[in-house]
Amino acid sequence: MVHAFIMVKTGAGESEQLLGPIRDFETVTEAHIVAGAYDIIAEVDTDAVYEVLKTASSHVQGLQGVADTKTYISLDD
Repeated sequence: MVHAFIMVKTGAGESEQLLGPIRDFETVTEAHIVAGAYDIIAEVDTDAVYEVLKTASSHVQGLQGVADTKTYISLDD
């Protein structure tokens, strides 16, 4: 199992409308609006690293209003 976090930067005022679609992705287990350099943190569990990258690049980055993402893969169990 691969556990990862996708940090999402959104356009101004777009975090709330993007939270639902991000939570709806099959690999996303949790997503929250946060304060800081990024606007949303999505927690992802998949069987392979490729699926994490697909979630970040194809799904999340494909949403209208997403300005940037950073993906962090967890190294602990």
